[in-house]
Amino acid sequence: MPINIPDGLPAKKVLRQERIFALEEEVAGQQQIRPLNLVILNLMPTKIETETQILRLISKSPLQVSCDFMRVSTHESTHVSQDHLVKFYDCFEAYEDKNYDGMIITGAPVEQLPYEAVDYWDELCRIIDWSQEHVLSTMYLCWGALAGLWHLYRIPKRQLPAKLFGVFPQRLCDEYSFLTNGFDEMHNMPHSRHAAIDAGELANHPELHVLSEGFSSGPSLIATRDFHEVYVTGHYEYGRDTLGDEYWRDFKRGLPIRVPQNYFPDDDPERQPIFTWRAHANLLYRNWLNWVYQMTPYDRADIPAQIRTLKADSDGMVDKFEA
Repeated sequence: MPINIPDGLPAKKVLRQERIFALEEEVAGQQQIRPLNLVILNLMPTKIETETQILRLISKSPLQVSCDFMRVSTHESTHVSQDHLVKFYDCFEAYEDKNYDGMIITGAPVEQLPYEAVDYWDELCRIIDWSQEHVLSTMYLCWGALAGLWHLYRIPKRQLPAKLFGVFPQRLCDEYSFLTNGFDEMHNMPHSRHAAIDAGELANHPELHVLSEGFSSGPSLIATRDFHEVYVTGHYEYGRDTLGDEYWRDFKRGLPIRVPQNYFPDDDPERQPIFTWRAHANLLYRNWLNWVYQMTPYDRADIPAQIRTLKADSDGMVDKFEA
């Protein structure tokens, strides 16, 4: 099934060129099914590129999915036109009385700042708190994952001595999890960050389950046992050239930057990188959306009650693990 995204969104043209079917809103409204409703809080400065990357992954599900876009009001975006923001984005206040099947909170290039120094931190905390009761499952990406783990569990981040930058092998920790169903025991994930979560503190939270981890990149896929929260510390949404674009951007600015690891053939930035994470990225998003579809109630007004039911069931599971 196709995704239903707003008419005129730049991502729609790109997805059509890639033979991905995107419904016009008028046509989608005539189909006699209830689509999954997602809201994407896009904190990245490159909003159009990030929209396209995430929608590309969502589109690989056989389900019809309708997407709304949220932005923070306490930060002024300078890398995208105000016309684009006004046309396709709303601030949190427009959504706080609604319920959603799923939510995605992206990363942001602020991992070197203390959380409280980020100008929209208080607003982000309000949004995360709202999602706990109004969104069946929220997926946090990169810095968004670090921020969610700090706000909800007080798991601190630690600054890395050098930027973790490249494509890193990950080890599957739970082959029987719904989210990693079909994953190879070894798989790749792109990372681009200056900070990591404190794995020692993470181990003190049995309600959080590590599904995949890197030998040098640390825990990469973490979830609560009811999948109400899913944390991805890397960038499965990245396209083939995203790390290369980041490298050349900093290189041309004269900034200290290393060639991304395990990315360019023979570490030669003039050569086209090999896309080694696409299949698992598609699989993760497909599994996630499938789980949401299986668990979400038909009436979105019932989502808060369903969240409480799933949480109660998962709390019982945690008690068994601790025993």
